[in-house]
Amino acid sequence: MPRTKGDHEARRRDVSEAVWQVMATRGFAGLTLRAVAAELGATTGLLTHYFPTKQALVKYALDLLEKRTISRPRRHTGKGLAALRDALLDILPLTPEAADSNRIWVSSWDAALSDPALGADYARKYAQSRDRLRERVAAAQELGELPPGDPAHIAAGAQSFILGLVVQALFDPVAFPPQRQVELLDDYLATLTDGVAERRPEPSESDVPPSEPATR
Repeated sequence: MPRTKGDHEARRRDVSEAVWQVMATRGFAGLTLRAVAAELGATTGLLTHYFPTKQALVKYALDLLEKRTISRPRRHTGKGLAALRDALLDILPLTPEAADSNRIWVSSWDAALSDPALGADYARKYAQSRDRLRERVAAAQELGELPPGDPAHIAAGAQSFILGLVVQALFDPVAFPPQRQVELLDDYLATLTDGVAERRPEPSESDVPPSEPATR
């Protein structure tokens, strides 16, 4: 019987899941047609229908990672400083799913550093992230929750801090469990509020979701 559009879409979903699982378990460096085929239980010949080159596989993998990252639930606990805190919490590897996403992002940095086009795309993505943080910093300043200052400079510092904490948590999850990540973030935010009578938010159950086994 001829294949239907539904069959094709189902196969693409299977391929996507196989690509994701390879990246989550082997890192970006382990992403090969052979590894994806083994995860899928198929031949590399079948996969060349979807990825004629390694570059096509890499592009697809990064698009898939970005879509999954964007589709993750986001915190919305308030405006101003609370919104800035929410955005930074959303980046941290506080759940198995978030840890997988961050592990893949970090492992993909090597490819981005060796590919000028990919590196430029990453620079654009991180610049967009800083812009979103800058908007939240400016809103917190307008509410009197943060002292005056260049919001772009503060946003760059916040992004640098949170990415550094991500790397620490990925390499040493025992020393940086979710609760400690939240505490360190709040300590950092407290330094930004110097001179402002603002009570530091306490970590809550909603900040650190209960740990669940990562889907494999």
